[in-house]
Amino acid sequence: MELNDMHIDVLKEIGNIGAGNAATSLSSMLSKRIDMNVPEVSLLNYNDVIDSIGGAENVVVGILVSFGGDIDGVILFLLKKEFVHLIINSLLGTELHNFEEISDMEMSALSEIGNIMVSSYVSSISSLTNMKIDITVPSLNIDMSGALLDAVTAEFSEAADKVIFIKEKYFCQDETVYSHMLLLPSITSLQILLKKFGLDI
Repeated sequence: MELNDMHIDVLKEIGNIGAGNAATSLSSMLSKRIDMNVPEVSLLNYNDVIDSIGGAENVVVGILVSFGGDIDGVILFLLKKEFVHLIINSLLGTELHNFEEISDMEMSALSEIGNIMVSSYVSSISSLTNMKIDITVPSLNIDMSGALLDAVTAEFSEAADKVIFIKEKYFCQDETVYSHMLLLPSITSLQILLKKFGLDI
């Protein structure tokens, strides 16, 4: 499947709107003012994604959500340690020293945050396209980024060979943290999505 510049521009705009809504939800959840830069939205292959999040051995939190309805696919939300610390410290008042010590309560808090942010993205797409899209309960794992990406690739091999990669930079008081959202619609769903904006593949 070949995507031209117009296709990619539409996908970037969807990512921009979704990221803005997700930042608003995050700010409300943490009861803190959170500012963000315009997110970087790219269409990458898997190897480039891994490089962009610090290499295959970088340990991160991965929150995987499937979506279905008028379109289907998966969203993988990847959080580095600094972002996880911001969430846990804000919600629970605890410090994160390493991922091995993370508690069930902290895992639950992270899963809820991921669910709210992913829901914001999906709601944005649904509103823009007037499509019905449902999401599943999020699945949270802590692992090396390479392992998480391999698992997604193995399970969703029929998805597009490229990933819509959204990198967000947040500012909260004196902290700067990043999150990474990977959107993988199925090929048919990508065609449906772009057709909603008057574009054929």
